[in-house]
Amino acid sequence: MTLRILTAGPLSLLQDLGRFGHQAIGVSTGGPMDEHAFLWGNRLLGNDRNAAQIEIAMGQFSCEFYAETTIALTGADMAATLNGQPIAFWQSYPVRQGDQLALRGARSGMRAYLAVQGGFKVPTPLNSCATVIRDELGGLQGVGEKLNAKDYIRYSVSQPMATKQVLPQFIPQYSQQVTLEVIPGYQYDLFTPEQRQRFFNASYTLTPQMDRMGCRLSGEAIECQKRNLISEGIALGAIQIPADGQPIVLLRDRQTIGGYPKIGCVTAKGLSQLAQCQPGAEIRFVEKNLYEAEAEHSIQQQFFHGYVGKKWRQEQTLVG
Repeated sequence: MTLRILTAGPLSLLQDLGRFGHQAIGVSTGGPMDEHAFLWGNRLLGNDRNAAQIEIAMGQFSCEFYAETTIALTGADMAATLNGQPIAFWQSYPVRQGDQLALRGARSGMRAYLAVQGGFKVPTPLNSCATVIRDELGGLQGVGEKLNAKDYIRYSVSQPMATKQVLPQFIPQYSQQVTLEVIPGYQYDLFTPEQRQRFFNASYTLTPQMDRMGCRLSGEAIECQKRNLISEGIALGAIQIPADGQPIVLLRDRQTIGGYPKIGCVTAKGLSQLAQCQPGAEIRFVEKNLYEAEAEHSIQQQFFHGYVGKKWRQEQTLVG
């Protein structure tokens, strides 16, 4: 059976965790901008962590369900209603044939995630449904198109399951003032100690020049001792310093190579925070030890890896 989109909002995309192993041929990974919220959506439903969801940017989304299932909403609060009745984010809900879900504009944050039990059933070109519009890959037809009104998305019919919700202490509070952890990169030494200090002491503003490829910041200009570098592969979260000295943070749909010097890389946790910032947000940076960041990320990945089946049903300390 299917979900029918009534209104798609400015940008609603089908996403899984991304398309890996193809950057050598210029294919971006794609995937959810807020991986933390995405993973919680699948956990609430007992899904595989990679199950496809709809990423809804800025709201104004509505849909109708043509068969019963269970859904979960995570991410930015968009004043959701189910059949006209307000419902909360960060929990699951049973839905039946004919039920309608509507999301308004974001009260805080930028992106919300809609998951269904078992995930949406869509094409997976290069082993992923992640929508990357520039690469013309992923999405409903596999060619990188955003979702539109009157689109139908398949999912498996399932008996509604018991409602689950994330406990309040594990729900992030989205803010327009964030401090992002940065792992110094191998080009860190191309910046003088004075420039590094300036970078970590400065406050930057998130400009409207932002999309799924990257976001440009405005603030203290940073200078690099070497400007002309050979183009090379770029990691998720890399902070490029172009000629004007204004940092650019590269995100999920980034180009696969680039030649600007990179002062460091935002951690996975920081990228989820940044994904929920609206233009005008105040951004600061703090240095993070590589091994500490790896350890924290590993703990999160183990948590979201181990929830399917009996173990998931027994773990009720983090979901109510």
